Amino acid sequence: MEPRVSDASHPDPAPILNRTPLYALHVARGARIVPYAGYEMPVQYPLGVLKEHLHTRAAAGLFDVSHMGQIVVRPRSGQIADAALALERLVPADLLNLKPGRQCYSFFTNGTGGILDDLMIAHRGDHVLLVVNSNCKAEDAAHLAANLSGTCEVEPLDRALIALQGPKAETALARLAPACASMHFMDVRDIDILGVPCVVTRSGYTGEDGFEISIPADHASAIAAALLEDPNVQPIGLGARDSLRLEAGLCLYGADLDETTTPVEAGIAWAVPRTRRAEGEHPAEFPGARIILDQIARGPERCRVGLLPEGRAPVRAGADLYPTEDSQRAVGTVTSGGFGPTLDRPVAMGYVPSSLAATGTRIFAEIRGKRLPMTVTPLPFVATRFKRGPSRQP
Repeated sequence: MEPRVSDASHPDPAPILNRTPLYALHVARGARIVPYAGYEMPVQYPLGVLKEHLHTRAAAGLFDVSHMGQIVVRPRSGQIADAALALERLVPADLLNLKPGRQCYSFFTNGTGGILDDLMIAHRGDHVLLVVNSNCKAEDAAHLAANLSGTCEVEPLDRALIALQGPKAETALARLAPACASMHFMDVRDIDILGVPCVVTRSGYTGEDGFEISIPADHASAIAAALLEDPNVQPIGLGARDSLRLEAGLCLYGADLDETTTPVEAGIAWAVPRTRRAEGEHPAEFPGARIILDQIARGPERCRVGLLPEGRAPVRAGADLYPTEDSQRAVGTVTSGGFGPTLDRPVAMGYVPSSLAATGTRIFAEIRGKRLPMTVTPLPFVATRFKRGPSRQP
């Protein structure tokens, strides 16, 4: 059937939203569902955002992140090095030296050094697994197919993805999958959970220790329900996920990162290893390399900083930043902001000129026509608690 052409008298209906394999579980547990990235997602449960946040910091929280994209890149030659070399033309990661069973953080860049998306890249032995942001997954798959089709097969996966985060995450998962206890931060393993083959990584986006678990879609509800039988595990919504990552100083694509922001400006140039820089073993050929490496050498004109507002009022994304209380010209913008339950105070991140980025610098955010003082502070606001192993290659 041909789509109906919209006109003023017949406006298009609201877009149909997707549902993750855990949608029924969210509804059964009383979640408040909101549209997010084309999906119906839980923003909070009856516990409430603040208590969900604190529970994750103290025990373990279960997050549905199935809206994110999972993409397999498989070399046509059967040689994993061919997939690594192909991907290195799109990202600045050192994938040739990424060991089997390990993953790394990286980003797709454009010709001006901006970030098209940030992502996780896992070495799975005979293929590479990417986890990308939900709003970018269709574009990312097309980007990969357009650039890698001669050497690699690109296959988006239809699987669920959950994150189990917090200091008691290991104990909760080990009850079902004892092998997880020997994993360290950024390890990747095939582990059976309730007899179901899953891909488990020791990672997450809360600053806490924890795991992300890729599950065949038709088994996701059973595994999530089994994890939630542990009294230390509570379901956590998007609201607390955002406040947790903000306290951990972690970027959100589309807010703190975008196509006009370079990794150096964003403070994530650590993800461009020395092996991919001008003096490295296999120097940069990824898009925007010259601009990014020049900023690493000389420093950027602006950079992302942590901001502590005075008082109790949160400063939200979009607020303009000024160097003085009476300055007429904004010099930066808040990109993420809200209340930090762990610190019991508002926190924010934003971009300012490098000349104003020193710790302790006082700047001002404009909120409803008034200037609110803020102090530049180091990131993260709350120290990360990843379970790091012995020193090893990425």
